[in-house]
Amino acid sequence: MPNTDTDDAIAALMSQHRLPAAYRKTLNDIIEPLALSLYQASQGADRPLVIGIHGAQGTGKSTLTDFLRVLLAYRYRCPTASLSMDDIYHTRETREQLAAEVHPLLITRGVPGTHDIGLGNRVLDRLMAANAGSRTPLPLFNKAVDDREPEEKWPLFIGHPGIILVEGWCLCAQPEPDSALATPVNVLEETEDRDGRWRAYVNDQLKGPYADFFARVELLVMLKAPSMASVLEWRTLQEHRLAEAYRDAPKEGVNGESTAPEMRIMSDQEVQRFIMHYERTTRHALEEMPARADVLLTLDEDHTLRQA
Repeated sequence: MPNTDTDDAIAALMSQHRLPAAYRKTLNDIIEPLALSLYQASQGADRPLVIGIHGAQGTGKSTLTDFLRVLLAYRYRCPTASLSMDDIYHTRETREQLAAEVHPLLITRGVPGTHDIGLGNRVLDRLMAANAGSRTPLPLFNKAVDDREPEEKWPLFIGHPGIILVEGWCLCAQPEPDSALATPVNVLEETEDRDGRWRAYVNDQLKGPYADFFARVELLVMLKAPSMASVLEWRTLQEHRLAEAYRDAPKEGVNGESTAPEMRIMSDQEVQRFIMHYERTTRHALEEMPARADVLLTLDEDHTLRQA
């Protein structure tokens, strides 16, 4: 496609993600060179290259994934599919069952054990086997209602991808030694997981089905936050921006009917509790993943992205 199409798509993403004009420097200095290197890595392969993008909540992994997909598809004419682990969460019904049978904390989506890894594998299998005429449904999770959308609403990827981007906060996270689970890392674990059943279940998931899924990633990009405190700050800011976007969205159509779905916005205190679910795995990944990531991008306290 012509460069004007690329520029239009980038401008649309800048607007969609509400990014300041200064983000263009990050795009030029970091994301454009990364897209080129990923495209080059995919050349000569007889099957799609699976690239993983890991980043704690609020680090901008979804934004990075969107820009990479556009640059790869438009500038380099490399058909690129993307799959977010956020979109393969178990349904609300399944998580309610897990909460009843395993541990109440599993009602909250996010931690290993709350994803449908079987679904993720099936989607990757279909993308791997796709041809020029294939239409591959990509799962879609609706966070506003905390449930997966019915399949007829899933977007379709048309054709055979050269690259598959898989992104997620716990993507390629490794389990901790069992001995590390004995000591709670926060108030949530101390008061709501006194016997350690929940964190042991999460850790066992990382040892088993998640490890097999993560092994399909051939090149790992990590967005490294400076600290857990920054993760909380950025995730809280995300929720504020979500609230602003929802406030600004039109709520009524020409006949007075609702045009925007109801959306539950978390308070700062609720975000803090929510992040506690993720803290153990996030801290462990911040410690051990940088040494094994193929591409390490670090974020400053002001959210500036840098090549490590």
